[in-house]
Amino acid sequence: MSTPDPLRAYAAVTAAYWAFMLSDGALRMLVLLHFNALGFTPVQLAWLFLLYEAAGIVTNLAAGWLAARFGLAATLHGGLALQIGALVALAQLDPSWGVAASVAFVMAVQGVSGVAKDLAKMSSKSAVKLLAPKEDGGLFRWVALLTGSKNAVKGLGFFLGAALLALAGFEAAVWGMAGVLAVILLAVVRFLPAGLPGRMTPEEAWGGWRSRDPRVNRLSLARMFLFGARDVWFVVGVPVYFQSVLSDGTAEGRREAFFLIGGFLALWIIAYGAVQALAPRLLGARGQPEAETARKAMLWAGLLVPIPCALALAAFWAGGPAPWLTAILIGGLLLFGFVFAVNSSIHSYLILAYGDAARITRDVGFYYMANAAGRLIGTLLSGLSYQAGGLPLCLATAGAMALASWLAARPLVSAPA
Repeated sequence: MSTPDPLRAYAAVTAAYWAFMLSDGALRMLVLLHFNALGFTPVQLAWLFLLYEAAGIVTNLAAGWLAARFGLAATLHGGLALQIGALVALAQLDPSWGVAASVAFVMAVQGVSGVAKDLAKMSSKSAVKLLAPKEDGGLFRWVALLTGSKNAVKGLGFFLGAALLALAGFEAAVWGMAGVLAVILLAVVRFLPAGLPGRMTPEEAWGGWRSRDPRVNRLSLARMFLFGARDVWFVVGVPVYFQSVLSDGTAEGRREAFFLIGGFLALWIIAYGAVQALAPRLLGARGQPEAETARKAMLWAGLLVPIPCALALAAFWAGGPAPWLTAILIGGLLLFGFVFAVNSSIHSYLILAYGDAARITRDVGFYYMANAAGRLIGTLLSGLSYQAGGLPLCLATAGAMALASWLAARPLVSAPA
């Protein structure tokens, strides 16, 4: 098998990942806003996404082995195809179904979408490890560019989903995204270079999914709590709070709220992606040893902790929706996004730096399994904490998860290779 040109392969992988994440962000916003407008409670909304996150735990363990066995191109194509299938299935949702049937059906469809997302993510990130130049911080720059641009595209997807829901309606939006993604899949199959690495020898067995490197395992634990800290407020709590503040209950008011909420979450994700892409320059990554990057991982994890705690205190002091609280919340969450993005970018570099090239798909798969576990925990706690204690408890829970991430990252500074 011929070796692909690294830049061409990287461009093809990035384009495929962009297309997938655009649809992923739009689908999440469509589901959240559509079912919130139908009167679903915060816990019911959280249930809609639980199987999506749970599927990621299993998928990342299996995907690392599948990519190693069949190649990264196969798992990337499989992720795109499954996402198309999920969108087509979601278009079959019948408004006459009861709440229980609707929740069960959407959970199942979201589970398929979760499998698709993690196949695409693991394939793209593993390919960067094998394609990136080894000198002058090339790996950090390439993975930061992929991850940062992906999140900017996903942020655009959040706004696209909200806009499509307001302008075209739920079913038309889902069918349109499925059609566009099908065209992109055909293009990726046609233009992805042959010889993309990632296949293991036939003698290798299923075993060994857990990394032999303690740094990978500690980093995975820190990642789990980091993404739990974000999703505790991001999935249900803050969007539902904003909708209660911005919508007056009329159809026109709901449409305006869709645009505003989708716009804010899109801005948050796009800014987060931009900071991720700039993180190597912000941290002076060129020529920087791994030990120094690990020290910065602990430092930035600590900087994240006080932000959600301070916002929780502000929400508790306000006692309910208030204009000044909404302004503080927007500013505080944008600051959270900046610090979170630097943390995430450092993690994305370190997992590829620590990972063994001979088993990179399984090391990355294990790491993103922890990522999916954090999102699952955060999603569940988002609905439960908001329903039990409103915005203050939701944000306080995010602060506790951020503290746990900092504690998990501390041993990286002295961890042996």
